[in-house]
Amino acid sequence: MAGNALRGRSFLSVSDLNNRELHDLLQLASELKRRFQAGIVDHPHTGKVLGLLFQKPSLRTRTSFEVAMGHLGGTSVYLSPAEVGMGKREAVDDVALVVSRYFDVISARVFEHSIVEQLAEHATVPVINALSDGEHPCQALADLQTIQEWRGPLRGQSLAFIGDGNNVAVSLALACVKSGMEFRIAAPKGYWMPEKDVAAIEQEAAAAGGKLVQLTDPREAAKDVNVLYTDVWTSMGQEAEKEKRLKDFDGYIIDQGLVDLGDDAIVLHCLPAHYGEEITRDVSRGPRSAIWDQAENRMHAQRALLTQVL
Repeated sequence: MAGNALRGRSFLSVSDLNNRELHDLLQLASELKRRFQAGIVDHPHTGKVLGLLFQKPSLRTRTSFEVAMGHLGGTSVYLSPAEVGMGKREAVDDVALVVSRYFDVISARVFEHSIVEQLAEHATVPVINALSDGEHPCQALADLQTIQEWRGPLRGQSLAFIGDGNNVAVSLALACVKSGMEFRIAAPKGYWMPEKDVAAIEQEAAAAGGKLVQLTDPREAAKDVNVLYTDVWTSMGQEAEKEKRLKDFDGYIIDQGLVDLGDDAIVLHCLPAHYGEEITRDVSRGPRSAIWDQAENRMHAQRALLTQVL
């Protein structure tokens, strides 16, 4: 397994893992889930402490990390924006140096990707990117775990991301192509993924046998696809753009008609959902929806990650 290789390392981007490490991490997540469902919970990290440094509110990220650390025998300490003021009241490097004396691992949910990079540069313990404006790598781990559970081996499968080429899309695209999948994204022009990220994704795809396809037509993206994925069109920090985004993304909704274009496609959404915008409620509750397994798998994937880096 990749345990020794990942121990002590930070995880800021899906690109931080090579293909074997990504594969092994997913296998461990699945094994830990099977043991959990069988009532077997190991405590390899009793006495260890996870620090949660959050600039953004959260439901799944905070809860899944705290529960995951508890299942490992450790404890968690949550620090809200008001308590830290990271980058404002307290310099980021100062925060990193101080909390490294208290915590064994840090999970940071921030606005700017540069903040997790600064934390990792100055901390003396592993730093995990729990979300930044650049990537959401922990979400991508849970996504691939869910696809494996529902559709089997990843290589050769196809996923269509319908919506904004945001941080979730970037991490998921990297994870998919590293696993030998085809990643399609359908978004209006001007909302595709950043060019620097596209270059990195294409490089990973060429090395691993994956494929990146960028489209504007959601129906073209959904045709014969194995997985349909969406996210909110307006992320935290983009509220001023909401009305424009609602207009620009009109027609980019995952409804039953789009689902029926796929090859028995499962549906994923990283949540929270805005029903009637990017997805319909009936699809989210339908027989093809793997959304709730996906949410649960945040806990299992992150437990695997914590097991490996500690």
